Amino acid sequence: MSGATQGAKPRREGLVLGTVRGTPIILANSWFFIAAVTVLIFGPQLKGSFGGWAYPVAFAYALLLLFSVLIHELAHAMAAKMYGWPTHKIVLNLWGGHTEFDFSKATPGKALVVAFAGPIANFVLAGLGWLVQLALPAPTSMAALIAILLTNIFVWANLLIGAFNILPGLPLDGGRLVESIVWKSTGSQEKGTVAAGWAGRIIVVVLVAAVLGVPYFSGGQPDFTTSFIMILLAGFLWMGASASIKGANIRLRLPGITAGSLAAPAVSASAQCSVAQLWTLRGEFPSAPIVLFGTDGRPSAVVDEHALANVPPQAATTTPATAVARTLSQGAYVPEAASGAELVTYLSQLPDTEYAVIDGHGKVSGLLSQAKVVAAITGKALA
Repeated sequence: MSGATQGAKPRREGLVLGTVRGTPIILANSWFFIAAVTVLIFGPQLKGSFGGWAYPVAFAYALLLLFSVLIHELAHAMAAKMYGWPTHKIVLNLWGGHTEFDFSKATPGKALVVAFAGPIANFVLAGLGWLVQLALPAPTSMAALIAILLTNIFVWANLLIGAFNILPGLPLDGGRLVESIVWKSTGSQEKGTVAAGWAGRIIVVVLVAAVLGVPYFSGGQPDFTTSFIMILLAGFLWMGASASIKGANIRLRLPGITAGSLAAPAVSASAQCSVAQLWTLRGEFPSAPIVLFGTDGRPSAVVDEHALANVPPQAATTTPATAVARTLSQGAYVPEAASGAELVTYLSQLPDTEYAVIDGHGKVSGLLSQAKVVAAITGKALA
């Protein structure tokens, strides 16, 4: 473990517990909610056997689960670092946890290794817990009884975490298996992600049907605790699977997004001209946006149609074009051929909501709106 651990530090998304090889470990604020729920659910169930120790033991459940998830995520992080992937953070939260790392250099095989490192770590922990369980003394005291119970919980928790996470659908680790198979056969990671996301949705439906549906059809009903946990889990899995599908679809659309194809045809005029000259240009091109360029020949502003139309005729020759235009920030123009992630990344760094598009000779050929780019990325039609 590297990086000094100087106590828990506050952070917007939670507490920084420390770092491992430069990767911060964050205990999200939402974890405290699930810890409280664990204590409130299991505390009363343990009261008959453990008396006043019931709630501390229930809290120990939550801490053991937290530890198991931490080891799971550390295994992901270490596997990612083994391949030289930058690992940004480990977050322990309401749903367990996640490790955020740069996936851009992944291959199907490496993605599988990183994904399955987590469940394998849990199976190893379960095995170690089982060995400890064998060495524990007979339950002749409260301390021994608590140790046996917590060790048993630790073993089963890690077996369940490991087994659950290898289910073949995103956002579970096993989803990377589906993703890698499709990725290897099609050459597209995004298509693999979409397939794994849909597999994740199917898993949600099957789990809900098995845990909640089967008891009803058998003439009974699941208890409140089971229903509560299942609803939370199903919601988390469905949102994760849907986010994976949405993100992959966006990446699939990116290569087809070009500035030239999305831009509205535009005409240009010198920023030194008057409103009267703009009116003449508007007469020749009734519907094309007018982009002004400065003395350096670069796009500098976009004419506001409402302002242009409301200049008094007697002032048209003396009113400069810049008086009826919206200023573009420096660099708010792109070549017609600009496309894909590079285009989107560049535009996202600008404060503007519209951008000039220039042809191969550096002349204005179109005007690109932010809304048009967003619609193309998301696949949603403009309102």
